[in-house]
Amino acid sequence: MDNKNSYDIKKFIKIAGPISFQNLMSSLVSASDAFMLGFLDQTSLSAVSLATQVAFVYSLFFGAFVFGFNVLGAQYWGKGDEKSVKKVTTMALRYAVLVGMIFSAVSLICPRLVMRIFTSDRQLIAAGASYLRVVSASFILTGISQVYLGVLKVCDRAGTSSIIGSLSVILNIGLNALFIFGIGDMKGMGIAGAALATVCARIFEVALSLILMTKYKCPRSNIRYLLGKDDALLKKDYWKYTLPLLINQLGWGGGVTMYSVIMGHLGTDAVAANSIASIVRSMIASFCWGFSSAVGIVIGGLLGSGRLDEAKKLGGKYVRLSIAIGIVSGLVIIGLIPLVLRVITLSPMARYYLKGMLFMAAYYIIGNSLNSTIITGVFPAGGDTRFGMKCDLITLWLVVVPLGMIFAFVIKAPVLVVAFILTLDEFVKIPWVYKHYMKYKWVKNITRENA
Repeated sequence: MDNKNSYDIKKFIKIAGPISFQNLMSSLVSASDAFMLGFLDQTSLSAVSLATQVAFVYSLFFGAFVFGFNVLGAQYWGKGDEKSVKKVTTMALRYAVLVGMIFSAVSLICPRLVMRIFTSDRQLIAAGASYLRVVSASFILTGISQVYLGVLKVCDRAGTSSIIGSLSVILNIGLNALFIFGIGDMKGMGIAGAALATVCARIFEVALSLILMTKYKCPRSNIRYLLGKDDALLKKDYWKYTLPLLINQLGWGGGVTMYSVIMGHLGTDAVAANSIASIVRSMIASFCWGFSSAVGIVIGGLLGSGRLDEAKKLGGKYVRLSIAIGIVSGLVIIGLIPLVLRVITLSPMARYYLKGMLFMAAYYIIGNSLNSTIITGVFPAGGDTRFGMKCDLITLWLVVVPLGMIFAFVIKAPVLVVAFILTLDEFVKIPWVYKHYMKYKWVKNITRENA
């Protein structure tokens, strides 16, 4: 093994491990919310699971802005052009904050109207609205922290990014317990307490990100770039790769949100079971998503430095490895089913739904691991961001969502049959994804010499 390949493998492990761990820790926040709110009542659990769909929709926006940064940032960092990395950071930060301000305002001013999108149950609407009012302040903070955590990953500080995210999660979980249940003379706040814990954790995350980015001299935005005019060529390139990612994110995320809307109209048992199954799936899938993120950064760096053949060969190895990771992840979910059913307090019908949904999650994650590695890792590394947009829009909006709505509201099929229909998207698109992968349109250097 030559020195370059050895370095690439070490770099991949150095990036993939911390990102996976950070993703896992982030998913633990949702798990702690569900576990602690489950002690209050099933309504609180279901209401927060629906209310957090607002944060999920916002994550689609800032996720696209950060992904767009990763596409260009990884290649320019591999090329050694830190000034361009700083300029692209500024663009991502500006757009993430602007959209965050909109989500904060809407959640604060009309939370009940937002909740009516997800459910018609009055109790769920009232409880979810109280959560949204308090958590609204977190959206702007999240946009800032996620951009800066993305910069740390690109500039070879994935471990630092993971530490920040993990400490934030630990703080969030601790404050969850304190604010939800109270202690001593301090009364518990219930649902509002979970929201306040989230806001405090985001404040901590932003502050620590800024401190450590300054310490390690990572490229970050400054007042001159924020208030000045963007570099025309870089801005053009940024939106060339970010816009398809944004459309893809919104298309995919909108479809996933529709899953919650469909389940939200099938009763509180279906909502509660679906929320727990989604949390468990997300916790295990965090390793798959960390793997795909590292794939994009490492391959992007190789392409930006002109090592195209090496990137092509390495991409093939990562794709094959993603299948094995998906299979192992599915077996882990199956192994966790007895434990989850034992520790979560649900009605008998909700427990029945949950068991079936977890078995579905076990095979779903195999397709998710393969597709996320290729669509969100390999393709964007070389600037191929349009394919994922087309793939997800067609699969979700022309196949899975219509079928789910037909089975739920027209045929009125059992809940688990509807849940099965909603897990078909990853497998419908696998042949199309692999065929496009083999064309190798993603193997290219997209940096500009005069950037």
